[in-house]
Amino acid sequence: MNIDIIHQDEYLIAVNKPPGLLSVPGRGPHNQDCAISRVQQKFPNSRTIHRLDMATSGILLIAQNVDSLRAFSKLFETRNINKHYVAVVEGMPESDAGEVNLPLICDWPNRPKQMVCHETGKSAQTAFRILERDHEHNRTRLELIPLTGRSHQLRVHMLELGHPILGDQFYGTEQSRKAANRLLLHANRLEFIHPFTGLKIKLEEPAKF
Repeated sequence: MNIDIIHQDEYLIAVNKPPGLLSVPGRGPHNQDCAISRVQQKFPNSRTIHRLDMATSGILLIAQNVDSLRAFSKLFETRNINKHYVAVVEGMPESDAGEVNLPLICDWPNRPKQMVCHETGKSAQTAFRILERDHEHNRTRLELIPLTGRSHQLRVHMLELGHPILGDQFYGTEQSRKAANRLLLHANRLEFIHPFTGLKIKLEEPAKF
């Protein structure tokens, strides 16, 4: 399959998606290689529950049957899955922790880019916490917790704070884009109550940056 499985049971598979790999197939024959197609080579009943941006690495959940797809999709819809990310951003945020509350909408002329819009944007909230400040290189390592699940939410919210994620080719400054050879954003932890077993599941996969 050429993709790492970090958790497996009869209802669910969790994989560590590498950066640069689509979660689901894109348009055209050159965009068919993706996380779900790789998993389906060995587990043909696999179905996509949620997605990570192509440039983002980390934990991706994949259902193993229709009932599992419904149950885990509902966990996401009702915000009963705690998602944690690690990111490295340009500059030094003033606060050690906080929350960004800025509504987002698709920037249609430049899609798939997103933008802040207070008139028609959908509610979006991101909590953040400083993990490490690197004064020598003027960068900061953060824990990001999306409280909502909008497209590109973490990337746009960090940009709006004035601290774009390093390596972000969509939203970064010229300097921040050149500061890393990939987007320094990784889904490193997921926590939830398993809808079929009732067990508390905590999946962790450290970032490789």
